[in-house]
Amino acid sequence: MRPITDTIPKPLVKIDGKAMIDYALDSLAETGVERVVVNVHHHADQMLAHLASYKNLEIIISDERERLMNNGGGLAKGLKLLSPGKVFVTNADLFWIGERPGAPSNLTNLAGFFQPQGMDMAMLCVRLENTTGHNGKNDFSMGGDGRLTRFSEPAPNPVVYAGAIAMDTSFLDDAPADPFNLNLYFDKAIARGRLYGMVLEGHWLTVGTPEAIGEAEETIRRYRTFA
Repeated sequence: MRPITDTIPKPLVKIDGKAMIDYALDSLAETGVERVVVNVHHHADQMLAHLASYKNLEIIISDERERLMNNGGGLAKGLKLLSPGKVFVTNADLFWIGERPGAPSNLTNLAGFFQPQGMDMAMLCVRLENTTGHNGKNDFSMGGDGRLTRFSEPAPNPVVYAGAIAMDTSFLDDAPADPFNLNLYFDKAIARGRLYGMVLEGHWLTVGTPEAIGEAEETIRRYRTFA
């Protein structure tokens, strides 16, 4: 997202007048979540000021300014700041639109789908045709029961990981204290036959370049027009 992110953290980049992180925070609050952990590092002071002004959730800060932990290490560190049990994991720079008013939210459905006795993680997924700003690559193949395996041609029923997970904190109890990529635990769950996914309702957006901002905002306007 440079040069924009030279002066502002990516989660605070506004899409249709709203900081990207607020799409994620609002989704969590609307689902009934009360407490979240947010990690900060790049332009952390701006993130802290923004999060202090957000009133719909209790926000706990996981500070990575001294040491970046990668997505897996950051998650493992953040989970230590919450009570053990079921949690959502969401990205601060990916979001979705187009849920039906009055219907259960995607996160509510994901929480209901997650069954810890048979699943290590339940992922929110999306069909490639319902994405904006994505690189065009599929991540997983989804079985009829929702079980996920790594996608490779010509595997059936391909899906993209949409940046939200329901899981129990205990799955990362053995996580290393050093930085690591969360794909290690995706693969662990796959090897155990315990990585599952469900397809979201609506349309998923990711904004990785300044040029993609306009494309995302046009998609939002289009959905608002037909809502």
